[in-house]
Amino acid sequence: MSVLDILIGIAGIGVVVLIASDVFQSVIVPRPTVAWRPSALISRNGWKIIGAAGMRMNDSERREALYGVYAPLLLVSLMMFWIVALTLGFGLIFFSLRGQLKPSPETYWQAVYYAGTSLLTLGYGDITARHGVARAFSLAAAALGLGTFSIVTAFLFLLFGAFQRREAFIVTMRERTGAPPSGVDFIERHVDLDMLDDLGLTFGRAEEWIADIMETHLAYPVLSYFRSTHDHQSWVGTIGALLDASTIVITTVDIGYVGQAKMLSRLGRHLVSDYSYYYGFDQNVTGAVGIERAEFDQMYQRLAEKGLRMREFEAAWVEFAALRGSYAVLLNGMARWWRIPPALWIGDRSLIATRHAPAPQVR
Repeated sequence: MSVLDILIGIAGIGVVVLIASDVFQSVIVPRPTVAWRPSALISRNGWKIIGAAGMRMNDSERREALYGVYAPLLLVSLMMFWIVALTLGFGLIFFSLRGQLKPSPETYWQAVYYAGTSLLTLGYGDITARHGVARAFSLAAAALGLGTFSIVTAFLFLLFGAFQRREAFIVTMRERTGAPPSGVDFIERHVDLDMLDDLGLTFGRAEEWIADIMETHLAYPVLSYFRSTHDHQSWVGTIGALLDASTIVITTVDIGYVGQAKMLSRLGRHLVSDYSYYYGFDQNVTGAVGIERAEFDQMYQRLAEKGLRMREFEAAWVEFAALRGSYAVLLNGMARWWRIPPALWIGDRSLIATRHAPAPQVR
């Protein structure tokens, strides 16, 4: 074996180790990993391209249809990328060991063919390994191929289960937050339906949902790219509406449930902070409220007209601005990255055609 063959074999081992590590970190490790991974590079750069293309569309339905295809297409692309990359990597290894194969591959692509049949466990037998090292790598390729397919299959079931839980909660909250979701609507609808006593329970359910998002969407970031199945809805927008509702309860209205609202606010801000760290959003830009003072004045007046007890106006604004300033910039960073349908105080609000879309009437 020549020095060149040794270098080719080392390069092949490096490719296989890199891809196996990528699969391990992306699928098996149950926590977000910040180490460099090819799959993360593909998903983020792919989203930049698709996101920019969607923003050039004037038709919102076509734009959402394009965005909705991205996550399923990403899953298929990543599986194909992992298999192809493993095949090319093992091809380098077998080409460096071509003297141990019968017949000996004359070109790299013949070695890739043997690597593919080993990885996919096809076993045609037209090329066979004759010595221990080549046989060991043949077995390793077969084991890694079977393992990758098995792991990815289980991964798909996990993803769709997490997606269904997320969407079930969003559909439930639609009747409470409106569509697009709004923290102000959340408070108003509980007043209109005489359900203020239900706020504590709802905040508790929201905590559990946000905790589930933190455990699933951060550990498996591809989930974050799945679009909601309902118009004017998104998981980012729902989190924003819940955070705004808890902020209003803590700072502006005097209706109780402050403790539950604080717990929800802390957990929600924790999620926003973790996402900002993982995706590299600017965490140093804080303090901006994200809304105009006139918007707060209108919200205060709307809630006062509902007959709610209100805290002193100026003090409420100061506390509201301070609390919302702790998450508004980072939340809008998430909204911009995922190009969510714009909501009352979240995302590109200039795209909202009407102030609020009416919730469907349940009969």
